[in-house]
Amino acid sequence: MQESRLQPRYQLEAGRWDECHLPDGGLRPGWLELLAQIDRLGAREVNRRWEQCRRIIRENGVTYNMFRDGAAADRPWQLDPLPLVLSSEEWARIERGVAQRARAIDGFLADAYGAQRLIRERVIPAGVVFGHPQFLRPLHGVGVPNQSRLHFYACELVRCADGQWRVAADLTQAPPGAGYALENRIVLSRALPEPFREMRVQRLAGFFMRLRQQLLSLAPRNRDNPRVVLLTPGPFSETYFEHAYLAQYLGITLVQGDDLAVRDERVFLKTLGGLMPVDVVLRRLADDYCDPLELRNDSTLGVLGLAGAVRAGNVAVANSLGSGLADSPALVPYLPAITKALLGEDALIEGLPAWWGGDQAEHIIARLPDLILRPAWNNRGRPVLPATLPLVELSNLAADIRVRPHAYLAFERVARSTVPCWDDGRIVPRRMSLRVFAVRDGDGYAVMPGGLARIDAQGDGGQLWFERGGGSKDAWVLADGPVAEVTMLRANDAPLELKRGGIDLPSRVADNLFWLGRYAERAECIARLLRSALSCLAEDAAEADQAQIAAYLAILQRASGVASPPGPPSAVLVALIAEGASGPLKPVRDHLRRTAFGVRDRLSADTWRALTSLDAELGGEGAEDANQALARLNRVVIACAALAGMGRENTTRGPGWRFLDLGRRIERATFMVDALHAALEDGHGAAPELDALLRVADSAITYRSRYLTTIQTAPVVDLLLTDHTNPRAVAFQANQIAEHVANLPREAVGALPCPAERLATHFQAAVRLADPVDLCQRDPASANAMIALLDDLAGTLTALSDAVTTAWLTHIAPSRAFARDDIWRPTDDTPPQQA
Repeated sequence: MQESRLQPRYQLEAGRWDECHLPDGGLRPGWLELLAQIDRLGAREVNRRWEQCRRIIRENGVTYNMFRDGAAADRPWQLDPLPLVLSSEEWARIERGVAQRARAIDGFLADAYGAQRLIRERVIPAGVVFGHPQFLRPLHGVGVPNQSRLHFYACELVRCADGQWRVAADLTQAPPGAGYALENRIVLSRALPEPFREMRVQRLAGFFMRLRQQLLSLAPRNRDNPRVVLLTPGPFSETYFEHAYLAQYLGITLVQGDDLAVRDERVFLKTLGGLMPVDVVLRRLADDYCDPLELRNDSTLGVLGLAGAVRAGNVAVANSLGSGLADSPALVPYLPAITKALLGEDALIEGLPAWWGGDQAEHIIARLPDLILRPAWNNRGRPVLPATLPLVELSNLAADIRVRPHAYLAFERVARSTVPCWDDGRIVPRRMSLRVFAVRDGDGYAVMPGGLARIDAQGDGGQLWFERGGGSKDAWVLADGPVAEVTMLRANDAPLELKRGGIDLPSRVADNLFWLGRYAERAECIARLLRSALSCLAEDAAEADQAQIAAYLAILQRASGVASPPGPPSAVLVALIAEGASGPLKPVRDHLRRTAFGVRDRLSADTWRALTSLDAELGGEGAEDANQALARLNRVVIACAALAGMGRENTTRGPGWRFLDLGRRIERATFMVDALHAALEDGHGAAPELDALLRVADSAITYRSRYLTTIQTAPVVDLLLTDHTNPRAVAFQANQIAEHVANLPREAVGALPCPAERLATHFQAAVRLADPVDLCQRDPASANAMIALLDDLAGTLTALSDAVTTAWLTHIAPSRAFARDDIWRPTDDTPPQQA
């Protein structure tokens, strides 16, 4: 018997299939080589590599959004360092079975929205179709591109005690998980490069290349180079990371419902350059949320009139609207008969033994304690285990099944297989399922050589939901021979028209980039201010310069709206820092996260890592003392500088960059004007206030090189307000703002400047005409003139930001979290004992 030295206490569960071990404890083919390599690496090296990969997952922002008590929180993606290993022979059986099942389901959808022969010939009960909430009657009889309604398919497989794979669920609307499977592969191939290479693991890129080719082939027009978009519910979606990741990987545009418009039964993308036609929509929304006009009038996520555009044949939607009908667990018992009727073949892979209450209610009631109940129309609903219910609730449940039999589906309880998992240096068994993906390819389906293996939480025998602590695995399908390299680059002999400019930028994206620049700059300004204040405190806490700290607090209050509680300035500062993430930087962090997620697909991996690092520092706990807080603020400033550097050095100078930098320039100018206003409240500042200004603006060294140790108001104002060579000065921002506004895209160039241009010109002229010497004279008139100028500049910046928003950007209300379809929540039809 072969045994890995890292798993001497690996306990096989009686009555369960183990993916790694034979019943006598020996290792199955494929696992022997993997565990031998793991043994050679040793527990310490595997742990070291895995910690490195967990850091990559955090830096790449791989998350799964959880929703609890109405609030959203990102949970870092959980990946086990040991893959699931499948031989080529076993995978061939799975591949044939999944491809056949996808063909059968596609045929069922065509029949349900067409001739409905299966109902007439009583292959399936009529209630399975007509009773399903996702049977969309407005789409009956509507044609589809390539004569296929199911372009992308997934199913959840479990292996039973007899070693046979069975389907636990079919996913036919917007199957999630393929992007996570790809990320798992990328991360794990870095963690275990030696076994990945030597075991000849089949690659995934070919599957995604077929997916992209399938999407391009659906285009009703412009087939040489169609515009394909991925329609997402937005950052509140549980799998938003995957939406952004897939859009970036496939080279398509990520959009939300408000980014699209229907005109004359055609779908258009709203961009800075006007409306751009859309040919194909890869949707990640449930069917009825896609069109509030015809399908669900309370949806805020879809596109008004999309169903009409589909009916007119002007746009293709993948998967086709109405494909959610096949998501139904109620269909599972009838799929073998459907396969035989439509394909003339016996099912190669069957579903779990199941009974629909609308057809077999008494059978379900008779065997209730031995079964698992699920909602008949929702394949992601949490199951109910009747065996765990008290007798009174069990009786009530049976009564409700008699009243509403169509609402229930019963599954046979099965013992899911176990798979080796890594647990802090030990290898232990966990129960698992395998999600497999397929894409339409010609007349059949191509199956991803691998998939997303999902494992139970530690010590939990029945939960596979990620939000309950479960995790995932990469699935390695071994090849019989050398593995061919596949590229996502598409060859095409037809020359492409050269393009520059990027006017096809969606206005929502421009809006998010604008505010991303503002919030990133705001975080840096506040961090610099707090750091400078803490530097005074850290030098000698007992003899801290209370006047200078008070100056910093005054600037903070005016620039960020954070009111200072009563008390000595040093004590107030310590109290603010002790709040950590809930202090002055918390609102900025929240807004920064929201806007960054809104343009996740537009940011490079390096930029996202810089954002992730900044987010981690902004979310740090309150420091115990000033020195620890100072160290954290230093890291915040460095992360902000890295983010700013990415924007300056790695971003094409198109409209996206202009809005990003314009937001940053407006925010920096606003902060500097507010700082000057707070420090020069009486028209001229004392030495503590002036020194605070120089430190906050990172201009102390420049001032000392020009004026040595003498500090006066006029030179400080000149350096920070009117010196166009100082990148922190208001004048520098004014010049940059004027240039950006002048170069923003316009639908038409008129004879007169637009409101934003007039405001930018006024702001630039006001700063240029300001005379620091006259403004800093020690008399009331000069003081009043200084305050009036700063008030005018602040008002102009606010008006300019509003004018830019009105002219170019769309303020879209945050998408509200849509009704989660993976939780069986109480409804009017839910039995009282379950509610």
